[in-house]
Amino acid sequence: MSRVYARQMPRLVILLLTAALALVATLVTAPAAVAAMPTPVTAATARTYLGTLTVAAEGSTSGYSRDLFPHWITQSGTCNTREVVLKRDGTNVVQDSACAAVSGSWYSEYDGATTTTSSSFDIDHMVPLAEAWRSGASSWTTAQRQAFANDLTRPQLIAVSASSNRSKGDSDPAAWLPTRTAYQCTYVRAWVQVKYYYKLTVDSAEKTKLTSVLSGC
Repeated sequence: MSRVYARQMPRLVILLLTAALALVATLVTAPAAVAAMPTPVTAATARTYLGTLTVAAEGSTSGYSRDLFPHWITQSGTCNTREVVLKRDGTNVVQDSACAAVSGSWYSEYDGATTTTSSSFDIDHMVPLAEAWRSGASSWTTAQRQAFANDLTRPQLIAVSASSNRSKGDSDPAAWLPTRTAYQCTYVRAWVQVKYYYKLTVDSAEKTKLTSVLSGC
């Protein structure tokens, strides 16, 4: 090995170490990625699913109560479903020992609203509980309704502004869609996937609207 090459080695090692440390620092200080609800099926798959759903007039809300869909259940430790979704859907969320979100920021896909106060956001059921009841869930067991109301696997739960959630109420897409048109395709894909998975019915106006939106996705 030449003396020149030997003298260059320490400098090369130092440069490599400096670059590596810089990369680590970048990774540590980079903002947390924004998470979201599970990605819905594609528009093509949603159209296929929609074609298989039973079309029927909505049932009655007689006997309906939110208490028949137990939520929010404990998911792990001290964290319930609402707290898990707030953590998942927020950015830089910090939780206390009771799993309550004490800081962070949230963006509402429905209307574009943002907040740093978790209490100003609701956890919306993509397919509302009352809508599910009228579409077949009235015949489910309590265990089945609990699974539906706390489903973190399907695109059924999402953190959104309280105002948009209250505006939606228990409406289906024939009566309500997110005011952010950029999110409407995602919304109806999620809606169809949930209804398909849980074997819920759609009424004719609902199917017509879903078909229309999906055709443009």
